[in-house]
Amino acid sequence: MTECKEKKIWQKWSLTLDEYRLINQSLGREANELEMGIFAVMWSEHCSYKNTKILLKRLPSKAPWVVQGPGENAGIIDIGEKFLVVMKMESHNHPSAVEPFQGAATGVGGILRDIFTMGARPIALLDSLRFGDFNQDLTRYLYIGVIGGISFYGNCIGVPTIGGETIFSESYQGNILVNVMCVGLVKKGEIIRAVAKGKDNSIILIGAKTGRDGIGGAAFASEQLTKQSEQDRPAVQIGDPLAGKLLVEACLELKQFEEVIALQDCGAAGLASSLSEMAARGKSGVEVELSRVPQREANMTPAEIILSESQERMIVVVKKGKEERVLSTLKKWDLDSAIIGRVTDDGEFTIKHNEQIVACLPVNLLVKAPTIKRKVKKPSWLSRVNVLDLEEIKVFEDYNQILIDMLASPNLSSKEEVYQQYDYQVQTNTIIPPGDDAAVLRIRGSKKALALTTEGNGRYCFLDPWQGARIAVAEAARNLSCKGALPKAVTDCLNFGAPENSDSYWQLVQTIKGLSEACRFFETPIISGNVSLYNENEGKPIYPTPIIGMVGVVEDFQNICTLEFKKENDLIFLLGESLEELGGSEYLKVIHNLISGNPPSLDLQKEKKIQSFCREMIEKGIIASAHDCSLGGLAIALAESCISSNLGAEVKIKSNIRSDCCLFGESQSRIIVSVDASFSGEFLETAWQRGVPIQQIGKVKGDRLKINQWIDLSVNQLKEAWRGR
Repeated sequence: MTECKEKKIWQKWSLTLDEYRLINQSLGREANELEMGIFAVMWSEHCSYKNTKILLKRLPSKAPWVVQGPGENAGIIDIGEKFLVVMKMESHNHPSAVEPFQGAATGVGGILRDIFTMGARPIALLDSLRFGDFNQDLTRYLYIGVIGGISFYGNCIGVPTIGGETIFSESYQGNILVNVMCVGLVKKGEIIRAVAKGKDNSIILIGAKTGRDGIGGAAFASEQLTKQSEQDRPAVQIGDPLAGKLLVEACLELKQFEEVIALQDCGAAGLASSLSEMAARGKSGVEVELSRVPQREANMTPAEIILSESQERMIVVVKKGKEERVLSTLKKWDLDSAIIGRVTDDGEFTIKHNEQIVACLPVNLLVKAPTIKRKVKKPSWLSRVNVLDLEEIKVFEDYNQILIDMLASPNLSSKEEVYQQYDYQVQTNTIIPPGDDAAVLRIRGSKKALALTTEGNGRYCFLDPWQGARIAVAEAARNLSCKGALPKAVTDCLNFGAPENSDSYWQLVQTIKGLSEACRFFETPIISGNVSLYNENEGKPIYPTPIIGMVGVVEDFQNICTLEFKKENDLIFLLGESLEELGGSEYLKVIHNLISGNPPSLDLQKEKKIQSFCREMIEKGIIASAHDCSLGGLAIALAESCISSNLGAEVKIKSNIRSDCCLFGESQSRIIVSVDASFSGEFLETAWQRGVPIQQIGKVKGDRLKINQWIDLSVNQLKEAWRGR
């Protein structure tokens, strides 16, 4: 074959020339069109992680309480008694950028299936969203569509969306981020895994009929967005949450059956990935007959059937001769089902159509794309953006209007219009709903509760990806600690530009280094997650944006804390210290239109000490309210505690640092707490014993927020600015 002809083929399938030649060399023949299409999706970045596998091995994933780490559909931890928590986060960025409603809706559907395919009932959804310039019409269109898609699917299927974050930045213009996290519960001994084993056991496809929607979705997610991406709407799947609800209940019933060997979601790359991955885990092979696949469109080709990403579909492996009970159960749930193949012991993925073999590929070759190791080089431009001379930043005497402007800014203003569209009380387990540092769910049949949060700051990671990643972990843990929960595990979503871009790859390497260090320190292993690369628009990468989804455990749900002040004359304390730093802050961007400097410093030892003290005081009932002090700084945190309680505060801060740093700097390891005056002696004594930096800064009083001579505003003024009224 001439090199010219080779080039046309490998470029058509978005493979490299070396990959194309390796495929044919390994097969000992030239792959046919269908086989090459399967390799194209299985070896895409979205399915193979060929650029990140080496790096991801550096992340901690083990602990005594980890039951299942990376490698399955979702991770699992043991939280004691009889309960296991199942968790996973994934992205649906590219689909949501071209079709926001369905892109977001099917992102929710996909992550739900990852949870119940493990035998767990989904109990909570959280999202982490990034949009472009808030003032652009396109941003508003995408924003409305994404929120609508998330609420549509979650509300219909009956799983509460209880938390998350929504951030706007020009960096995400044209390439939004839609990251969704799902958490489920399962009792010990009831886990089911996606392992195809047992020669001649039956493979049953259940759920919705297969159509042409979503074909090429995995490859689409592994390419940069361009002006032509609008034409890729066929690569966006269409979701049906009502069918999804039936699938949840049916699968949770099937897991009880002795004859059911395995469950697997049909997600990215459709049957191609689900079947080959199940076979690889079981060290087996599979043989399927595509003509048996229930189809909703006429004249579908073998490639369309095997690569379709139609939603609400699952694979069930059932013991040979025991299929009838499974099929009758699925009929009861009004779900389509068909025996489409069998498990083999030859290590091959054999695909038939009308009894003719149309593809035959080694399973291990399909699931083990060649890894890519790239050169790591620090960007030359970084030294320029890290320069910030505070002497050039104006210091104000009156910060009233500045606080109003900050509260009204897109990233700090109320997100009520987002979470009011979510049914966050469905299943009736929500104790702390959206709007706090973290959401909290009770666990029925136990005193335990789960605290859940998502956290990430792309601007910090742009300025220093190592430090930004460490801060993301620390802030997520702090969010949980403010509710009284001990952080236990992480699921992540790493959103970056093209790995061929040396700047983006360096950012990825540094981020993983920071995540690894912080997660080891906090003993929060990363048990599942997702990597989303090629997040660029017309060749310009987004900010490197690692999102941390973290779960914490409260031993007794009566010992939890919320952010709002509770009553007049409670004393207000600041745990931690405010430093003279403004780098990467919201204040610097909103008021001075600058993105520069270095992210805040972070002392992990101090952070852990403060969080531990906060949890101890919540458990003892000494702390009345606790609120993480992070985005927007101390003034914003105080304002939020006033707004949520409708109580004012008189605050006097003793500090030698600049007033803007004191009010709006984003120094880490800080928590604002309020304490009944009768507990203040014990509170202070314990803090001094623990070596926790602490300062009494005021008291809850009246209906105005007063901070030194800098700020004097009524709570109603704060509320109106925050709510945009």
